[in-house]
Amino acid sequence: MNLLDQIQIILVETSHSGNIGSAARAMKTMGLTNLRLVSPKQAIDEQAEALSAGAKDVLDNAQIFETFEQAIADCQLVIGTSARLRHLQSSLIEPRKCGELAIQRAEQGKVAIVFGRERVGLTNEELLKCHYHLNVPTNPEYGSLNLAMAVQLASYEVRMAWLAIQENLQKNSKNEPLVEYPTHEALEHFFNHTERLYKELGFIRNEAVMLKLRRLYQRAELESTELNLLRGMLTAVEKYKVQ
Repeated sequence: MNLLDQIQIILVETSHSGNIGSAARAMKTMGLTNLRLVSPKQAIDEQAEALSAGAKDVLDNAQIFETFEQAIADCQLVIGTSARLRHLQSSLIEPRKCGELAIQRAEQGKVAIVFGRERVGLTNEELLKCHYHLNVPTNPEYGSLNLAMAVQLASYEVRMAWLAIQENLQKNSKNEPLVEYPTHEALEHFFNHTERLYKELGFIRNEAVMLKLRRLYQRAELESTELNLLRGMLTAVEKYKVQ
């Protein structure tokens, strides 16, 4: 399995088709080919193809989704890019760590690296659905990165991490079973189940509590077996309630 094929680059509501083409070029130079678009404002056109500079195959195979939720549903790790720091300190990672983490987790399933709108980035709601938040430590006096630059930077670090894996492949081939992680969709079912039950029990009385629980569970990086255990506990509480 080529781990690079597990990496999904997701662009949310891109305003200009040329930026899609430039991002595709940035991806292909680093060996990434899976591009997902969420409700692009302009379709892939001649300008996108021109700026892709030979990465037309990436554009031809791009998947288009109506919502952010749909685009990340089958991914078990979601990394969102953000320049907002205040409420994301516990989940911030820099590009090098992003590349290493993405390749490490690509052994278990699909990984999404998400880039927001050119002008305003990702919404707070979208950021909350990301396990980690990529922040580039740019010059504090001038931190301007365009979309293609950001994609190139993240793609480069992913490739460097992948190359390191290739170099150490023989040392690390112990045939140990890989840990299975749940998809975003499975996590969302768990969060919805948790919120519904805890509200019925009177534990959750405002949105802040559920937001904190989300952050707690996201930070824990639950394995599939652990998630199943928690779902079983919720079901047991529900059964006890009705007795």
